[in-house]
Amino acid sequence: MADQTLAKSFLNAGEDYDRFRPGFPEAAADAVLPVHVSTALDLGAGTGKFTALLVPRADRVVAVEPSEQMLAVLRAKLPEVETHVGAAESIPASDSSVDVVTVAQAFHWFDREVACAEIRRVLVPGGTLGLLWNHLDPACAWDRACTRVAHPGLTDGLKADDSVTATLPGFDEPRFVQVPWQERITRADYISRWLTVSSFLAASDDDRASMVAELEHVLDDDPETAGRDAFDLPQITDVYVYRAS
Repeated sequence: MADQTLAKSFLNAGEDYDRFRPGFPEAAADAVLPVHVSTALDLGAGTGKFTALLVPRADRVVAVEPSEQMLAVLRAKLPEVETHVGAAESIPASDSSVDVVTVAQAFHWFDREVACAEIRRVLVPGGTLGLLWNHLDPACAWDRACTRVAHPGLTDGLKADDSVTATLPGFDEPRFVQVPWQERITRADYISRWLTVSSFLAASDDDRASMVAELEHVLDDDPETAGRDAFDLPQITDVYVYRAS
């Protein structure tokens, strides 16, 4: 099970999460939904960072998210999307009613066995599950150093662990797609992005200030970022595509 203190830290993140967190590349959505479908459900949808990519790829898009504050941001951006406050362990959807379930940057917070059973329940026979994670490009030294401030034990950033890359109960072996991309980001927004990460949200004020100071030191010290107001941030999106067995 995920650390529930860290998991709950997102419940009130809302607008800052939407403003500062990265989106996802179109190619990642294409890997999960290569053809148009009837119904797609985005689980742990947050503020709709990935949900937005489902809208042109499905007749009906459903977003399920435990945080009402995050869903309020999603509704304002994507009024055409059907929204429900809910969790992966008890999905508010009928049996065999969804063609595709997507989980972007959230599966590691779920109770794996219970969530897989629920996802399998709502999917049509042979339906698709797509799991996605954005993470750092290990070739980017300054982003790697900043990541160690937030996640000391994750040398390459937040990636899927063996519980994901292994076969999930009720699903065939996954197809793996990796999508490299980059974004232009200001220094201020880059630091603000880290303030939306669970370890920063859950930290005390003093610890958070110390962590921000460490980020500032990294950016001041690296020749690719020192003295610059904006820089190109390389990223990688890992996509795991499962078929219900």
